[in-house]
Amino acid sequence: MQINPDAVFKSLADPTRRALFERLSREGEQTVGVLTGSSGVSQPAVSKHLGILKQAGLVSARHEGRETHYSVQPNALAPLADWMRFYGRFWNERFDDLENLLKRMDQ
Repeated sequence: MQINPDAVFKSLADPTRRALFERLSREGEQTVGVLTGSSGVSQPAVSKHLGILKQAGLVSARHEGRETHYSVQPNALAPLADWMRFYGRFWNERFDDLENLLKRMDQ
């Protein structure tokens, strides 16, 4: 599945979805019922949020009987990491340029 960077950013912009994603990342595979129990959000809302995370490629769903188990996709955050890496280099270069300019001005 091709991961859409815009969908990743948009999905994780919502605090409830981000919390669900973080919980799945920390605790591993969970059912909708377990996730609902401590989320402070209704089961239909949790299911909707998980659907959006799934569409973005951030989680996968596995059906077992009447329950759906959700887990984090290992490479889901690659677009976010790439974006951060690019802008990390971008700003480091700009700060280096500023530092060099300030040193020249002090001389």
